[in-house]
Amino acid sequence: MEFVNVIVATVVAFAAGAVWYMKLADQWMDAASIKKGPDGKPEGGENPMLYGFSFLMQLIVAGMMRHVFNLSGIDTFGAGLVAGLGIGLFFIAPWIAINNAYCGRPVKLTMIDGGYATLACAIIGVILVLF
Repeated sequence: MEFVNVIVATVVAFAAGAVWYMKLADQWMDAASIKKGPDGKPEGGENPMLYGFSFLMQLIVAGMMRHVFNLSGIDTFGAGLVAGLGIGLFFIAPWIAINNAYCGRPVKLTMIDGGYATLACAIIGVILVLF
């Protein structure tokens, strides 16, 4: 059953990412210096393998969060939410900021990507404790 929790949490967080990046697509492409084609989408099209890779990476994060939650006794909605927010806001978002700073990427990109990491981890945290 624990594996099902991890998959459901990953699917929901991944879907939230689709909504997040659809809403912020233009700002994200500008901040990431991604050239747009005439249709407003990334030039050269989208790579389906990238979506599979992204899902796999989120599955790994959700799996590790489940493990940490089990070890820490995190099993309520509030604890799952706070722990998920904390992981996103204080572990993943700062790491994104470090990587972007060394690459000379704009703070706006860090805010968009770090914001999604925080949202996704909060979603994962909540879903992991609901089952």
